[in-house]
Amino acid sequence: MKTKNIFFTVLISAVTTLGVIFGYNAYTHNSNNPNFQSVLPSNYKYAGFLDSGNGPTGAPVDFTQAAAAAIPAVVHIKTLTNAKTVNNNLPQQNPFSDLFGDDLLNQLFGQGGGGRQRMLPERASGSGVIISDDGYIVTNNHVVAGADKVTVTMSDRKTYTAKVIAADPAYDLAVVKVDAKNLPFLLYGNSKDTKIGQWVLAIGYPLYLDATVTAGIISAKSRYLGLNHDKKGGQEMAVESYLQTDAAVNPGNSGGALINTSGQLIGINSAIASPTGYYSGYSYAIPVDIVKKVVNDLIKYGSVQRGFLGAMFIDASRLTDDQKKANNVPVSADGIYITNLVQDGAAKQAGIQVGDEITKINGVTVSSGSELQEQLSSYRPGDKIAVTVNRNGVEKTMNVTLKNNAGNYDIVKPTTMLDKLGADLQTLDPKKAKDLGLSGGVVVRKINEGALNDQTRMRDGFIITKVNGKEVKTLDDLKNLIGNQTDITITGVYPGYNEPFEYPLTLDDSPE
Repeated sequence: MKTKNIFFTVLISAVTTLGVIFGYNAYTHNSNNPNFQSVLPSNYKYAGFLDSGNGPTGAPVDFTQAAAAAIPAVVHIKTLTNAKTVNNNLPQQNPFSDLFGDDLLNQLFGQGGGGRQRMLPERASGSGVIISDDGYIVTNNHVVAGADKVTVTMSDRKTYTAKVIAADPAYDLAVVKVDAKNLPFLLYGNSKDTKIGQWVLAIGYPLYLDATVTAGIISAKSRYLGLNHDKKGGQEMAVESYLQTDAAVNPGNSGGALINTSGQLIGINSAIASPTGYYSGYSYAIPVDIVKKVVNDLIKYGSVQRGFLGAMFIDASRLTDDQKKANNVPVSADGIYITNLVQDGAAKQAGIQVGDEITKINGVTVSSGSELQEQLSSYRPGDKIAVTVNRNGVEKTMNVTLKNNAGNYDIVKPTTMLDKLGADLQTLDPKKAKDLGLSGGVVVRKINEGALNDQTRMRDGFIITKVNGKEVKTLDDLKNLIGNQTDITITGVYPGYNEPFEYPLTLDDSPE
């Protein structure tokens, strides 16, 4: 009888343990990963070591199982940017251009100014992290931006051609996809619970080496470095709230994994602080709590769905007393000081006022602009949040419904390269095409703001017949031929003129 009781006790313990592991994995993937998995990936074969991320209190730290789990899910990303013909014109005015137009002169005599220069192909290298077993990979935007070809090499040296799904330079994050199944992938941890002094590992492919693991500790949180830029090159829309570590990171580590001692992803390595460009003390990772939201948006919508307060602020904690006076900020201000509000913006509609200091978002204390951005990065337009402010020494909490940057609650759709031409386009009517002796084409009905307006002297009514020498018969042809290319040459004719015109263009590859 005693033996039977012991047997049942052991059996119940085993079932409970398996249930905890399964339940943990189910919760993690159902709430975070693009594709839900009902079992742990094979790279977590030592599943028993999953814990809080720091190991048992007082126990020696063992990195081996975390490294073994993570290395198969961290990949080497190599990019190729094809040789490009780029504008190299100096701002010199051709004396005949006002009379004849530069397009005609260029056809007759070649490009003026500095002309167009042929650049050599460029190759680059970085890292990425597999986040689902069917091939979704997160990396840095700066690793794949502008690339014409992206290849991914696994730790077992299998190589795949990858497709860039979407990217956002404001966060410096991108998602690429390989056509593969049953891949190892990293489980998401969380970054909000990381602690200064906590052990972490950085994994990537630095300096064209094979997979490399380095160790360090979290040395600071919510760091702002001023590195990221939005699609227009400014920093107004950029988001930075880095985890700072002293794990060695070098060129090539960008896009790689920062993990805890349980092998869970807590950040994407993105930058180093160094006067030489190589590791000399500190490295910086995008917190996984930001990564999860951005990645899911990029996969689901093609662009990041950002919730905006509609408030301009100054991080008063970074200003000296003289700087505060120069910016009309009270000397007593020591946090996120509201300087202006967008008319009909979310903050103003909720009752937030100029001069308020934001102190909490949904009960989470925020004391700097980077901390505020990190909290807001978790929300989409239409989400309701509680914003606590200090107004003349009195705390007030207001319910705010976030909006998108256009001031409404709509889903923000990504802008395609075709959109960036900046024109109303229409497939040429077949009868009109026959009358003009063309097999087809696309009519530029009206030129708006965009690349055609900024970089050419194209006129309304132009008929596009080729892109990069390939025939265009319909609007779909034009869209497919442009694809994600950033440097193109459009060829076509004006009705009534026999000679074709060419317009070289460089399109901005940053998403909206």
